[in-house]
Amino acid sequence: MEESAVSGLVVRRTFAQIEETHLAAGRTDGHGPLKKIAVCAVVTNPFAGRGYVADLSELIEASQEIGTRLGEEAVRLLGQAPQSYGKAGVVGTDGEQEHINAALTSTFGNALRDAIGGGKAWITSVTKAGAAGTTIDVPLAFKDEIWVRSHYDAITVHLPDAPHPDELVIIAAVANRGRINARVGGMTAAEANATDTSKATS
Repeated sequence: MEESAVSGLVVRRTFAQIEETHLAAGRTDGHGPLKKIAVCAVVTNPFAGRGYVADLSELIEASQEIGTRLGEEAVRLLGQAPQSYGKAGVVGTDGEQEHINAALTSTFGNALRDAIGGGKAWITSVTKAGAAGTTIDVPLAFKDEIWVRSHYDAITVHLPDAPHPDELVIIAAVANRGRINARVGGMTAAEANATDTSKATS
């Protein structure tokens, strides 16, 4: 993301985290490495320090463009179409948790989904308040069916120098496959794609 503002929100910095795992329990399952990407935008919180504000539509509306940009960058870094996705965010201490939730509604989720090439399942999500240096576990699940157990996972993101008290960190995450050596049964990704039973809601 090159511009310093997104729909009126000032972007202080963006950064990405890339993980690639080749073995689990000392072995591979023959389906290639597991690659996880988290892309983060650190933006100003327009409601920081203002106390209770009923209408959070400013953040909701701005999140559409952010979702698109984060999704496009995540796919670029992954180098292929994702199988899993997730979203997360941290609000600085001068804001409230509802502010970061406003930045991750279905407005953000639908933009993210479109940017990565589609997805039928709801997007797993987590938010919290925190100070600079916070870590957060971003949940991941199969993008077309939430009940595919092999893709239940997370990427732990460390946020250097963010969020400042008046900032939000908005995060999109993707993965190229399920866990290496996943073997707890249940519906497979192939079966989910064949049955096509999920609806995307957020």
